[in-house]
Amino acid sequence: PFKLLGILDVENIPCARDSILYGSLGSVVAGFGHFLLTSRIRRSCDVGVGGFILVTLGCWFHCRYNYAKLRIQERIAREGIKNKILYESTHLDPERKQTNGNSSN
Repeated sequence: PFKLLGILDVENIPCARDSILYGSLGSVVAGFGHFLLTSRIRRSCDVGVGGFILVTLGCWFHCRYNYAKLRIQERIAREGIKNKILYESTHLDPERKQTNGNSSN
């Protein structure tokens, strides 16, 4: 497995790979753009490092938020399917109550 700085397992942690790649691209764009505007090498490197940190953290939090939201939706769907299997054709089935109520009116 590829570990970044020996601690971050990029292959197995969701969102880590994309965040690092987008952060690298953001670093290059920010540093090179600042250099083209000002021609100050040291400041451009600082802007590049800042761009890397900001873009990496921004992508990380955005991706992790969407990942957590997807996990919650999957859990809700899994529980719904489990309940559908458990309660199908029993007196606790909500669909059976609705169809029986409509046919008795």
